[in-house]
Amino acid sequence: MDFVSGLHTVCGAGHPRDRCGLAIHVYCCTVGMADTCMYNSDGHFLIVPQQGELHITTELGRLAAKPNEICVIPQGVKFAVDVSGPSRGYVLEVYNNHFQLPNLGPIGANGLANPRDFLSPCAWFEDRDGIEFHVISKFQGSWFRARQQHSPFDVVAWHGNLTPYKYDLANFMVINATAFDHADPSIFTVLTCPSERPGTAIADFVIFPPRWAVQEHTFRPPYYHRNCMSEFMGLIYGAYEAKEDSLRPGGATLHSMMTPHGPDAQCFEAASTEPLQPKHIAAGTQAFMFESSLGLAITTWGQRTCDKISKDYYKCWQSLKKHFKSPEKAEE
Repeated sequence: MDFVSGLHTVCGAGHPRDRCGLAIHVYCCTVGMADTCMYNSDGHFLIVPQQGELHITTELGRLAAKPNEICVIPQGVKFAVDVSGPSRGYVLEVYNNHFQLPNLGPIGANGLANPRDFLSPCAWFEDRDGIEFHVISKFQGSWFRARQQHSPFDVVAWHGNLTPYKYDLANFMVINATAFDHADPSIFTVLTCPSERPGTAIADFVIFPPRWAVQEHTFRPPYYHRNCMSEFMGLIYGAYEAKEDSLRPGGATLHSMMTPHGPDAQCFEAASTEPLQPKHIAAGTQAFMFESSLGLAITTWGQRTCDKISKDYYKCWQSLKKHFKSPEKAEE
């Protein structure tokens, strides 16, 4: 399969006709898009490789994205993906607005993902005529194909700021709690696509990179909670601290809004008994989250394919024990 044929939608909300919403896809491909390209009329693609490096040719130049890097392909830009072996990953698509850096507020000028670390391609072109080149368009959620007799990558030069770009997640400057409590995951936001409601997002791209934990008198892992956002978690490599056994690289979890969730029983017991000394956590791990203020609906493909794995997911919490007694039992 190439990138287009190996692209499957797991969940989403809204519709591109309304210019509002998002979709979350996964891709799996083994061959390049020979004499074929695609462009997305519906929105912007944020691509998160999990296995295999992607060599992407666009109208504005070429770029490569390997695991622990991301790339964004803007709406309407033609691109082709080439691979050197089996490759897979995740894609976040937004229908309205653009991905942008989050407002840093009291953090100040520097922190999180710094603008200087985002890279755009230099102009590059090829002049190939007399060939049959296939152009695939994603339009209103459907696929269309056209043929032309030349390569679309014949743009000699360009200027502007709506360009493809890539970012190395290793350059993320982590902000963290240094006294007590567990900070909201918004401090790990790399890119956001804001909604029309201030303080909410169509989608946030959040990562959980290696960092130091130093909080005192605190349960350090993510606490048990329900929230008004939909959380799609993925794992690029390593072992996610809150669910070391139930979330594997290349897998994902979806916690819909107001669905209770939190660390599994093993994580709870370890974090509740270990000495609260400075500790480097998530070493050799890169987890991420697509978070949205919209309610995400599962596609038929996502339900049929992923449900085979998710039926036992709830069992990671079944061995949690009560650590309190009611007043009546305490008197006994």
